Amino acid sequence: MATTKAKKTENTENVEESALKELFVDELKDIYWAEKHLSKALVKLAKAATSEELRAALETHKEETDNQVARLEQVFELIEEKASAKKCDAMEGLIKESESIVEDTEDGSMTRDAGIISAAQKSEHYEIASYGTLRTLANTLGYTEAAKLLDETLAEEKKTDDLLTQLAESAINVTAKGEKA
Repeated sequence: MATTKAKKTENTENVEESALKELFVDELKDIYWAEKHLSKALVKLAKAATSEELRAALETHKEETDNQVARLEQVFELIEEKASAKKCDAMEGLIKESESIVEDTEDGSMTRDAGIISAAQKSEHYEIASYGTLRTLANTLGYTEAAKLLDETLAEEKKTDDLLTQLAESAINVTAKGEKA
């Protein structure tokens, strides 16, 4: 662990009292809350999905999300902060919207799956923006190892977003187009 601390401190002089570090930690707490709650929501979305491919993608992303929570805990440790969550109003709203989409669409329909993809991609885009910002802040603050972990999560979020687009475009949206209202 001494090596990690040495790497952390090499470029982080004057960071401890920095307002930018406070912002960074606050944003970490926000995404930490978001990921923990999204993990639970992904289980519900997977159960509501009609397409086996969509269900599998959501279940896989749930596992990734759990790993991302653990990765965030590593980031907190690297910057010598306690891992704690701060309610993320944005993710709370996105999760509520996903629940409404499921309630407002017919069970077993591809229209529901199209709605689930829409809701999931909104969450992915929020996470992509958050992790991109966090990675940049970590680099600015000299938290090189933390930035690498955040970049790893950013890549996973982008990959999930791409997969959801492929699922929508390859079959789900076309099939949903033919469903009666």
